[in-house]
Amino acid sequence: MSHVALLRPRPHDAAPDRAVALHPPAPATTRFVAAWARPADEVAEAQRLRWRVFVDEMGARPQPLPGTPPQHDADRFDAFCEHLLVRVADGPCAGLLVGTYRVLVADAARRAGGFYSDGEFDLQPVRALLLRAAELGRSCVHPEWRSGGAILALWGALYGFLERHRIEVVIGCASVGIGDGGHHAASLWRRLRETHLVDAALRVAPRLPLPLAHLRDDLDAEPPALVKGYLRCGGRLLGPPAWDPDFNAADLPLMLRLADFPSRYQRHFADPAG
Repeated sequence: MSHVALLRPRPHDAAPDRAVALHPPAPATTRFVAAWARPADEVAEAQRLRWRVFVDEMGARPQPLPGTPPQHDADRFDAFCEHLLVRVADGPCAGLLVGTYRVLVADAARRAGGFYSDGEFDLQPVRALLLRAAELGRSCVHPEWRSGGAILALWGALYGFLERHRIEVVIGCASVGIGDGGHHAASLWRRLRETHLVDAALRVAPRLPLPLAHLRDDLDAEPPALVKGYLRCGGRLLGPPAWDPDFNAADLPLMLRLADFPSRYQRHFADPAG
């Protein structure tokens, strides 16, 4: 069966990376606190939130990891990752988990047999750059708490982590929903490759490519919030999108060198008051 036949709309399709666009904001006075998961039950809490967003809301159908409890999004990389948690800091919802992100550093990736992105792309052209790298992924925010404050809490804690561990390069798969059959994703790729594509020597190839030759690429495609954020911070596209059938998404391979991080964002995230 052709790939095109499989790129059919799915109910509630969106753009996982698994991250989601901003939605109705939390109250402006809401404060958030970020911390790294330590007990196993905190990781399980993050996995339940991921299920709530990716499966219940977006319609993803990830392959279940053997032994995973019901309604938990888990894969083999979770055991090797650091899991960032953002909670409501005070008020009647104090302690509620509203956002999560996971980070896989290079040493842990070697123990895991590679990065998650290795399964979607041939990373050989950038392998030398990944010795001091971290992979970001599985980011999501609860639909009732998609405010700028929750997103800033996630990114502020991430930036501190990357600085402390002297990470030089960040990679990840930013996903674009293909509920329209993939035309929006193909159009977005055409637009961004003209302005944000790395040099030819660093380009990676998808293992299961999105069938671009069979898709329209002339739509006025606006990047999802997550992709916009990476690009504003100096991120670059590593190559054309892969197709992820489990998440019904097109995955764009992105790389961000911390040295390219704009100084205004460095100051913002380094300032606890920011």
